[in-house]
Amino acid sequence: MVTRRVDLRSDTVTKPTETMRAAMAAAEVDDDVLGNDPTAFRLESEMAKIMEKEAALFVPSGTMGNLISVLVHCDIRGSEVILGHNSHIHIYENGGISTIGGVHPRTVKNNADGTMDIDSIEASIRDPKGELVYPTTRLICLENTHGNTGGRVLSVEYTDRVGEVAKKYGLKLHIDGARIFNAAVALGVPVSRLVQAADSVSVCLSKGLGAPVGTIIVGSQSFINKARRLRKTLGGGMRQVGVLCAAALVAIQENVAKLESDHKKAKFLADGLNKVEGLEVDVDSVETNMIFIDILEHSKLNAEKLRKKLEEHGIFVMQESSSRIRIVMHHQISFKDAQFTLSCFQQALGEVHEENGN
Repeated sequence: MVTRRVDLRSDTVTKPTETMRAAMAAAEVDDDVLGNDPTAFRLESEMAKIMEKEAALFVPSGTMGNLISVLVHCDIRGSEVILGHNSHIHIYENGGISTIGGVHPRTVKNNADGTMDIDSIEASIRDPKGELVYPTTRLICLENTHGNTGGRVLSVEYTDRVGEVAKKYGLKLHIDGARIFNAAVALGVPVSRLVQAADSVSVCLSKGLGAPVGTIIVGSQSFINKARRLRKTLGGGMRQVGVLCAAALVAIQENVAKLESDHKKAKFLADGLNKVEGLEVDVDSVETNMIFIDILEHSKLNAEKLRKKLEEHGIFVMQESSSRIRIVMHHQISFKDAQFTLSCFQQALGEVHEENGN
C-alpha cells in the first residue's frame, strides 16, 4: 500500500498553497473582458514591470500565449516563423500557428543545449525578392528554458545575438519563456535582462512558479492591444479572472525564490541516479529543474515497466520513450522527497532484476 506520493511528472502538477487559496478567496474582481478586473490589472502591471516591457496580458495557457504572440507578429497569412525543430511551439501546440493563423513554420535544428546556430537562423530568412514564391519571414522564436533538451538555459549573450539578427532583417523576436524565471535564476541575471532583446515573451505561471492556471504575455503597448483582441477571438476572455490572478501574484512573490532549491534538488537526484546500475543521466545537462533518465540497453529493462514499478512505491514520473524517463522538480518536492525517490529507483530496479531472474 502506497503511503507516500511524490509526483515528478511535471512542475504543472503542483497544488495551490494555502496562501494562494486565501488570496483567491479574498480576490477583488470585476469583468476582465470589459477591462475592469483590478486583480488582473495588478498582476499584469507587476509582470510588465518585472520584465521591463510596456504592458502585459493574462491568458489561460502557454499554448494560447504563444499562439497569440505569433499571430500578432505574423498578422498576414503566409507569413513564416523561424523556430527550433525540437521546440514546444513546433511539436506540442497542435500546429495552431498553421491551422489557425496560416503561419508557416521554418525549422532550424536545435543543438543539444537548446540553441540554434546563428548562421543557420540567418540563412533561413527568406530573400524578399522571392516573395512571389516564398513565404515572408516575419518572426524568430526561441524557447528558454528549452524543455526537450532537458531544461537547458539560453544565455543573455546568445539571446542578444539572435535579437541582433532579427533587427538586421526587420524581424520580430518572440521568446517562449514558459520557464524563463528558471533560466534567469540559473544564470544569476535579472529576468528583464534575459528578455531585453525580445519583442514579446510568454511566461507560464503554472510551471516553475507553481500557480494553478495561466500565462502572462508581455511586450509593447501596441502588441498587447492586438493581443487582447486575439485573446477574445480565441475564447480566452474569462470575466472575473482575478480569482486566478490572485494566486499567480502569490506565486511570483513566494516561489521565484524557491527555484534555486528546485535546481539543487534536481542536480542531487541526477548525480544519484547516474550512479545506479542500468541508468544513465547526462549530469552536466541538468541546469534547472528537469532530468532525463536513459535506461541502458544491457539492463534488459524498459521505461514502461520501470515507471509502473515506481508507481507501486508512490513515485510518479513521465515516460518519454521506451528507454527514457523524465523527472521535473518543483517547489512542493522536498529534499527528503528527492532522497526517497532515489532509494525507490534503486529498490524498483532491484525488484525488476529479480523478476527477470538476474
